[in-house]
Amino acid sequence: MKKILLVCSAGMSTSMLVKKMQMYATIKKIDFEIVAKGMAEAKQDLASFDAIMIGPQISYALDEIKKNASGKPVELIPTQIYALAKGEDAVKQALRMLEM
Repeated sequence: MKKILLVCSAGMSTSMLVKKMQMYATIKKIDFEIVAKGMAEAKQDLASFDAIMIGPQISYALDEIKKNASGKPVELIPTQIYALAKGEDAVKQALRMLEM
């Protein structure tokens, strides 16, 4: 199982995207655990995830998170995917990040 972390400012605004990602992953039988956390909480837990996806509203933190991610893949979620909670597209991004 691959663990995916979605990071936003407080961990709340990603909840809809997480649900849509989980639905798509279940349908496609992709073994993902997808978690949303706020920036402060996520910083302490980066090492326990396989890929880290950053909400566009905290794009300013991308470099800092990359530095602390121990070489794990870190990318911004494109605004269109994030704003419209496109779970399928977000899962495909995660798969690409993990080269699966």
